[in-house]
Amino acid sequence: MTVDAMIEDLRTLVEIESPSGDIEALTASAEALAAILETRLGGTAALVESAAGPHVRWSGGGEPRVLILGHHDTVFPIGTLARRPFAVADGKVTGPGVFDMLGGLVQAIHGLAALDDLTGVEILVTADEETGSHGSRTLIEDRARACGTVLVFEGAADGGGLKIGRKGCGRFEVVITGRASHAGLEPEAGINALTEAAHQVLAIAALGRPEAGTSVTPTVASAGTASNVVPASATVVVDVRVESAAEKERVEAGFAALTPRLDGAEIAVLGGIHRPPMPESAAADLFAVAERLLPGVAGVAVGGGSDGNLTAAIGVPTLDGLGAVGGGAHADHEYLLVESMVERAALVTGLVVAIRS
Repeated sequence: MTVDAMIEDLRTLVEIESPSGDIEALTASAEALAAILETRLGGTAALVESAAGPHVRWSGGGEPRVLILGHHDTVFPIGTLARRPFAVADGKVTGPGVFDMLGGLVQAIHGLAALDDLTGVEILVTADEETGSHGSRTLIEDRARACGTVLVFEGAADGGGLKIGRKGCGRFEVVITGRASHAGLEPEAGINALTEAAHQVLAIAALGRPEAGTSVTPTVASAGTASNVVPASATVVVDVRVESAAEKERVEAGFAALTPRLDGAEIAVLGGIHRPPMPESAAADLFAVAERLLPGVAGVAVGGGSDGNLTAAIGVPTLDGLGAVGGGAHADHEYLLVESMVERAALVTGLVVAIRS
C-alpha cells in the first residue's frame, strides 16, 4: 500500500461531495466508492437503495467473520468544496469529510488490499449515519449479527486513540401548545406557551446528572409570532448523552413525565435516545488485540455517537475510532494526518488476520 494511492482515492471521494439527504450526490458518492472497492479488492460492490440514499456492500465471500463499518455521507452542503477544496500540505489532508469519515474508509480498503485472502470480510458503508442511521439501522444490526465482530472506521480520538466506549445519544423535541390573545388588551385570555416553555426548560435541564455521565442540554427554542401576541406555541429541542442503559431509561421516563405548569397548556414530547450507549466491555477483547499490533495506542471513551453504538448494544464485539488520525470533525478546520495513514491501514490488516484466526 502507498500513501499516494490512498490520497488519490480520498481525493476522488471528497471531490464528489456527499451531504446527508442529497440523493443525487449520495448516489454519485456510492458509485465512486463501489468502483474503488472493486478496483482495490476485486469482486462486486452492490448498491443497496434506501430512502436516505444508497448504501454500499461488499463481501469477500465465505462465512462472514468481520464487518467493516462506515458511512459515506457528510455534514457539509454542496458548495463547501469550492470554499474549502481538497488539499495536501504540511503533512495534512484537508477538505470536507476527510476526517469524518472518508479518510477512514480509504485506509480500511487499502489495509484489506494487503491481504491475499479476504474470505469472511464484509464491508458496509451507509448513507445516513450523520442523520441518525434511521434507514440503515436494521441492515447494520443484521450484518453485525451475521459477522459476529465489527470494526468501525470513524475518525480516531484526540491523539490517535481508539474509541472503546461511546455515550448513548438522543434528541428530544418538546412541543408546547397554549392559546393566543392580544398581549395588551387581554393577556389574561391567553395561555402563554413561552412562559410554559421557560418552566419546562428548567425541569428538563434538571434531568442532567454530570456525576453519572449524563448531559441533558436544551439547545434550540422557538416561540411566538409577534411582539403584541401571547405565544400560542413553543418548541424546545434537547440534546441528551448517557453512559448507561439505566440512565437512558431514567431520562426517557423524565421526559415522559413532563407536565404543564400553566392551566390549559399542553405538552407533547417527540424523539428519544436513538443510539444506545456503547459499553467499554464491547471493545475489550478487540482493543487488547489492537494494543499488541500497535503498542502504546490509547483506548478512549467519548461522548459522540456512531453506528458502533448500535452494534455494541446488540452484543456484538465492536471496536471504533479505527479511521483517520486528525481532527476537526464537522468543522472548517477538519484535517487528516498523512503520516498515520499507512500505520492505521496496517492495523486493519492485522486486526482482520487476528479475528479470522
